[in-house]
Amino acid sequence: MFGVVGHSLVIFLITSTPLRHFPSVGIPICDLPVRHRHCIDSLKLLSLQLPDPNKNCREKETEKKMILTGIEDEDKWLAEGIASIQHNAFYMHRALEANNLRDALKCSALMLSELRTSKLSPHKYYDLYMRAFDELRKLEMFFKDESKHGVSIVDLYELVQHAGNILPRLYLLCTVGSVYIKSKEAPAKDVLNDLVEMCHSVQHPIRGLFLRSYLAQVSRDKLLDLGSEYEGAEDTVLDAVEFVLQNFTEMNKLWVRMQHQGPVRVKEKLEKERSELCDLVGKNLHVLSQIEGVNLEIYRDTVLPRVLEQVVNCKDELAQYYLLDCIIQVFPDEYHLQTLETLLGACPQLQPTVDVKTVLSRLMARLSNYAASSADALPEFLQVEAFAKLSSAIGKVIETQVDMPIVGAVALYVSLLSFTLHVHPERLDYVDQVLGACVKKLSGKPKLEDIRAKKQIVALLSAPLEKYNDIVTALTLSNYPHVMDCLDDETNKVMAMVIIQSAMKNKTCISTADNVEVLFELIKRLIKDLDETAKDELDEEDFKEEQNSVARLIHMLYNDDSEEMLKIFGAVRKHIMAGGSQRLPFTVPPLVFSALRLVRKLQGQDGNVVGEEPATPKKIFQLLNETIEALSSVSSPELALRLYMQCAEAANDCDLESVAYEFFTRAFILYEEEVADSKAQVTALHLIIGALQRMHVFGVANRDTLTHKATGHSAKLLKKPDQCRAVYACSHLFWVDDQDGIKDGERVLLCLKRALRIANAAQQIASATRGCSGPVTLFVEILNKYLYFFEKGNPQITSAAIQGLIELITNEMQSDSTTPDQVSDAFLASTIRYIQFQKQKGGVMGEKFGPIKV
Repeated sequence: MFGVVGHSLVIFLITSTPLRHFPSVGIPICDLPVRHRHCIDSLKLLSLQLPDPNKNCREKETEKKMILTGIEDEDKWLAEGIASIQHNAFYMHRALEANNLRDALKCSALMLSELRTSKLSPHKYYDLYMRAFDELRKLEMFFKDESKHGVSIVDLYELVQHAGNILPRLYLLCTVGSVYIKSKEAPAKDVLNDLVEMCHSVQHPIRGLFLRSYLAQVSRDKLLDLGSEYEGAEDTVLDAVEFVLQNFTEMNKLWVRMQHQGPVRVKEKLEKERSELCDLVGKNLHVLSQIEGVNLEIYRDTVLPRVLEQVVNCKDELAQYYLLDCIIQVFPDEYHLQTLETLLGACPQLQPTVDVKTVLSRLMARLSNYAASSADALPEFLQVEAFAKLSSAIGKVIETQVDMPIVGAVALYVSLLSFTLHVHPERLDYVDQVLGACVKKLSGKPKLEDIRAKKQIVALLSAPLEKYNDIVTALTLSNYPHVMDCLDDETNKVMAMVIIQSAMKNKTCISTADNVEVLFELIKRLIKDLDETAKDELDEEDFKEEQNSVARLIHMLYNDDSEEMLKIFGAVRKHIMAGGSQRLPFTVPPLVFSALRLVRKLQGQDGNVVGEEPATPKKIFQLLNETIEALSSVSSPELALRLYMQCAEAANDCDLESVAYEFFTRAFILYEEEVADSKAQVTALHLIIGALQRMHVFGVANRDTLTHKATGHSAKLLKKPDQCRAVYACSHLFWVDDQDGIKDGERVLLCLKRALRIANAAQQIASATRGCSGPVTLFVEILNKYLYFFEKGNPQITSAAIQGLIELITNEMQSDSTTPDQVSDAFLASTIRYIQFQKQKGGVMGEKFGPIKV
């Protein structure tokens, strides 16, 4: 519904509104046929009949009350408007069915008068507009068929210009104009120019926008284009372009003017309403992009300069952002590439609050996709120097928009880097240049606190890793570490984890000491302890994950050249030794095993460790000894002892007796001075005994010294069962199958007898403390040791001794003081079955086991 309009004003509009004559076909009213003049009179009378004075008074009174109470019921106004459109559309349909042009025009004008309202928001107005639009389609079909209404299209074009109200008049004029162009009775160019000029009469932003949107819609398929049926001798594609540009220019002005339509306090609401109408303006640019005749030359010389002129001159944040984005989205990629300098030149001229980073990011994304879609496009990028222009434009935008937050600047560099990696992946100098520009922007500023900015920098640093799938390539970028230095400690650690995960995912082998130096400089936040306050805040699970990742990374450092591998070992060692007590237990073991891999490769080589002589096992063992010693000093003696044993076995394989002896010496010192927990002592001692058993490099003196140490410590363990097991384990130190020189049956028997005494003592202690002896498990274990050495041919182990031990175990199990134990019973039963199996096997072994009765 539209507001009250005084009768005098309506009469003034009728008498003072100039009659538009189409230049080539204008006909004075007095020369029109009588029936046509009746239609004009009807349209004039219609303006006097609208609206009903009483109705207007009631509406005015109602509106006044609503304003006073602060209520604006848009839904009510919309419902009334739709009802009025439906009502008048119904009578218009009846008139169309009756081929009654006069009533059809009258009812359509009434219907279109509802679009004069100023009470609706753009969203609600759109609903109203679409109702009227649907009805105008039907009216247009009626206008096309001259046989129904009997009026030529030329006369009809003149006729509708006499509608009393300007808005209905122009909607009708656009509708008839569409039919007029299709009739080809006048040049399309002249009709379109006439329509776009007459639309100047409506300057209300919302009403004007929708009117011009209607004009764009009805004229869309009638624009002059290559091969168009409306193309004339003098008409060109430029005429169509000019029409669309004129309409676009006026629509943009109306759209921008909307921001000044209400009080400042509702500015946010107005901006939201304006954003709802952006597609009406952008539709013109889409139409331009669909005109086939708009080639690169027309776009470069006419379309883009005119559109950018509007963008820059409107000085409106919303319009500038939307229109630039629209340009980027609707026009072809090759056009953007060839006009890059012009398009980018507008960016520094935009309002400081415009989100230029998003616009440029989308432009670079489109160009990247264009380059990826066609290999033929790559020479174009080089020809126009796309990277240089984009880099320069981004620098100017950042310099111009002094208030741009850091996150915005970094986001621009992320987009530029993505573009570079897609278009010029082989140009590492371009990649490094982008990183350098980012460093320059971030230099002199404190560590970033903005979470979004930190995420953008992580994205910036991750891009080369994802593109090349090779961290070695990233290590060659000189500015890469400088960008990481701009991050706070936590984010730096996150990025370090990304680097390590990239290496593991792509199974990258870092093969030079120089690359290792750069790599460990990048991940230094993971391999060095923070200050004491920060250490207390470490999450245990996260910390373990980080250190395990570093450990896996160390295993990926390898070079076939022994000298280079030794340099790598030295570089890694230098970094991780500064890791502190928390990190060394994670990082030293992989370093040791990596070095031992090199030792086994060099097995058999030897030399003096002086000067710059080639890598030798001795040289590496010296470094390993120092490395493990550092670990033993940070409350990880058990781990250090294990590593000493690994090194001792490697030295054994290299036939380096003195080196192996030194490692055992270190292990025993650790055992005696640092390992205090009884369980840890048991584990450590068995580890030493097992390693010593496998040694073949020792001479008699060194071996006796070490075995004596081992047996001595075995008898000193806290718990009797632990003593027993350690002592019978030492029996293997005196009988080694693959070493003929180590077969001392008598000392084996002594160890086993000593183990029996300790087991018996354990039973007595259990009986004294608990009132019953413990299970016979220890005796069964010793029995199995007897059987082992009996099989191996130890002459000191006889069948009689085994028989006596079996009887001892049987008596113990039958004793009332023995605690029943299913595990012990099953263990003994299994042992007895083994003896029976050996007896039944026959041959030498059967004869040997024959005397044993079970």
